[in-house]
Amino acid sequence: MYGWERLVLLKHLLDEGLKKTDIAARLGVSRGLIYHWLRTGQLDRELDTLPAHRTRITGPAKLAPYTAIIDARLATYPELSAVRLFEEVRAAGYPGGLSQLKCYVRRVRPQPPVEPVVRFETAPGHQAQVDFAECRFPWGKRYALLVVLGYSRLLWVQCYRRQTMTTVMRGLETAFTYIGGVPRELLFDQMKAVIQDDDRPNGGKVLENPEFLRFAAHWGFTIRACRPYRAQTKGKVERPVHYLRRNFLYGREFVGDGDVNAQALGWLDVTANLRVHGTTHEAPRLRFERDERALLRPLALRPYHSLVLAPERLLRSTPIPRADLLLPAPLALPAIAVERRPLAAYAQLAAAAEHDR
Repeated sequence: MYGWERLVLLKHLLDEGLKKTDIAARLGVSRGLIYHWLRTGQLDRELDTLPAHRTRITGPAKLAPYTAIIDARLATYPELSAVRLFEEVRAAGYPGGLSQLKCYVRRVRPQPPVEPVVRFETAPGHQAQVDFAECRFPWGKRYALLVVLGYSRLLWVQCYRRQTMTTVMRGLETAFTYIGGVPRELLFDQMKAVIQDDDRPNGGKVLENPEFLRFAAHWGFTIRACRPYRAQTKGKVERPVHYLRRNFLYGREFVGDGDVNAQALGWLDVTANLRVHGTTHEAPRLRFERDERALLRPLALRPYHSLVLAPERLLRSTPIPRADLLLPAPLALPAIAVERRPLAAYAQLAAAAEHDR
């Protein structure tokens, strides 16, 4: 038995809907002990009928004479660790252990006010949020580029080998084609391919990559950057990252990069963009077609061609054995990229070709 008063308070806090982590802090016990009480049925019995003589005093008797010292120190220095406080009260004569003190400190330490995160909604066609998510496959690490429209929550995603600026630009062009238009602004985290420097915390400005600025001008959107350490303002794309990992990547089998991206497009069309969204309570595709598609900017007439960036390397130098030093240097042979896809993909292509005849 762990004390009648404590169990009554536990039942009251559970009825109020508090999280078990918060309840453990209020009671000065570990979260594991809370689960133990629930698992062993401590709250299933009638607490009002428990005999008073079975109640155990839960107060830390050894620590009681020293709580005033702890309270005063925490009032002045709220971040003092329990280990540091243990050293100080021990010097004052505290004969108990660290665990008891830790429980007390956890219960009384002043908590800073939680900064509220205000959900903001954007008008149709106004904003899309962009982010990368790291993914691991048996053949290596890949980066999923996600684009989600702020109003409808319509999602697009594909996986790439690198997080270069060329990847971002080519990926966005593919996303714009999938969406059928261009939002007025794109919101990025502190993505190095887009944002070179952000000195707003010190009263400065955002410095965008000049090449990406030209790309944005070509497609007709404005670049916006989250403030440093404020990625929660980009929550519309942060949540789809977890959804992607849980609903698409987990539990599926892939045979290569081409298969991942082909399955991703099918997942977007059949599942992700047809589900009822938890915030809007509508399917993203329905909300997009009804309210947003007509308000997007038109697609550019041609893809963006950089005059600064070198194209992604498609050639690799393959040394050829030379019998004589006077022979010419090794030739640069083209690298052949072979995409692995399941047989079902080829069956679909054959059926489509047969249908077109």
